[in-house]
Amino acid sequence: VQLQASGGGLVQAGGSLRLACAASGRPFNNYVMGWFRQAPGKEREFVAAISGTTSNKYYADSVKGRSTISRDSAKNTVYLQMNSLKPEDTAVYYCVCGGIVYSTSQNDYNYWGQGTLVTVSS
Repeated sequence: VQLQASGGGLVQAGGSLRLACAASGRPFNNYVMGWFRQAPGKEREFVAAISGTTSNKYYADSVKGRSTISRDSAKNTVYLQMNSLKPEDTAVYYCVCGGIVYSTSQNDYNYWGQGTLVTVSS
């Protein structure tokens, strides 16, 4: 089972990035997929998740209204479109896959990608 994240980079404040996470090794369509992030010196935190069975979407308050999570089941890929980026969005973003039920706890996600770095300059 592998999660391969991509799309990070350096962007100016106010800019946009789209992260992608390609899953392989088993079918992920029925499972929650999402993103966590960890900024330097801070705890890892939930960013967004999307249900596999209902396609319901969940966002942390810090990114709500600026980010959109989506998934392409045919490609086993989940995306995170981030707009109006702020310097405080700077972090390593991790793609995750969990169970059937949505959760904001990293303990409920069994599969983690390698992380992709997003740097937002002011």
